Amino acid sequence: MKEKRLQHLNLLSSFLDILNQDSNPSPQVEALKQKISNKSFKKGSVLQRGGDMVSRIYYVKKGLLRSYTIDHKGKEHIFMFAPEDWIIADGADFASPCQLFIDVLEDSEIEMVDKKLFEEVYIPLTLNSDKQRTAAMIKRIAVLQERVIMLMSASAIERYEHFKTTYPQITQRVPQRMIASYLGITPEALSKVKSEKARSK
Repeated sequence: MKEKRLQHLNLLSSFLDILNQDSNPSPQVEALKQKISNKSFKKGSVLQRGGDMVSRIYYVKKGLLRSYTIDHKGKEHIFMFAPEDWIIADGADFASPCQLFIDVLEDSEIEMVDKKLFEEVYIPLTLNSDKQRTAAMIKRIAVLQERVIMLMSASAIERYEHFKTTYPQITQRVPQRMIASYLGITPEALSKVKSEKARSK
């Protein structure tokens, strides 16, 4: 019987790290490996725009990305941040236009792969051989779902506390206006929330 195709790796391994553990890769795996690229991007680079038809999945090896929408008034609404070892992508079906912009907040090193190819080849492999990796991806989805629920029902203070718990390593790495956008409040309201929190200690 063929040996287990993909050995267990650290939960934070990249796509290529996992695929390279296959000692006898199938043609599909080899084709996928050739399609995964590593690139460096400067702060301010836009990786994806709303309306784009080509969607990719980005694994952050170093740096910081964010995804966001822009409403009809030109206001940004931040959907999520992606620091090191996070995956970020558009959740829209790969046959539909992208809904999110994705840009670079810090000089970053990114591993990227076409979303359609990822869904057709990579996910089935991880489901069979890398349960923890798949669990990590599911956790990211759960974080987004929890955030949507919180935006509908939680107070501004509760949302801010949830942000700090979810992204403890980036609170000092992004401008306060971006944190406010993520929380769905104004920068002034965020300052008030932080002041109230400081007084309550």
